[in-house]
Amino acid sequence: MPTIKRFRTFNICMYFDDHGVPHFHIVSADENASVAIDTLEVLAGSVNKATLKEAKAWAAINKSLLQSKWEEFSS
Repeated sequence: MPTIKRFRTFNICMYFDDHGVPHFHIVSADENASVAIDTLEVLAGSVNKATLKEAKAWAAINKSLLQSKWEEFSS
């Protein structure tokens, strides 16, 4: 699972050959959620509010990076 960005308490990751809508994973020690790249909607799982807010803020600024990584890892 490639890590796209490391934060203090969580990582933004993607899985090789993942399916479904383009998305990324927020992974912490005890929580995990998948989030759609286009809408930043939580698709599955959950993380605490502060983690979600920080991850979504970063993702909003870096949507093109996330989309290009999705295409790279999903092909």
